[in-house]
Amino acid sequence: MAKRKSKGKGFSLDNPGGGGGGLSMPGGAKGGLAGKLQEMQQQMLEAQEALGDKTVEISAGGGAIKVVMTGHQKLESITIAPEVVDPDDVEMLQDLILAAINEAVEASQNLAADEMNSITGGLNIPGLM
Repeated sequence: MAKRKSKGKGFSLDNPGGGGGGLSMPGGAKGGLAGKLQEMQQQMLEAQEALGDKTVEISAGGGAIKVVMTGHQKLESITIAPEVVDPDDVEMLQDLILAAINEAVEASQNLAADEMNSITGGLNIPGLM
């Protein structure tokens, strides 16, 4: 069985050989679309790293529980007001902590999505987040 040779030029985002197949902007703009995509990718990587330095603070139970979480969804701290610690009602304390952490995770995810949307301009890029 003979192997078939492809007559097409293929598809790539960068075009190191100068031949056809790469994406470029009309008018020969240096970098073209591939350059813009690479720039956007770099900005997204930098934004992803910067999320580790940003935090969200959530409170539950009227401020009885405070949770601080990073943009990387790492729990930094939990503060519990002494008056909410009741040995006869541990279940309420557990519920407050659970609610605060879940809300902090959601806020952290929203923070990350907002950061990425500021770079992509709201484009829906599958697999990005």
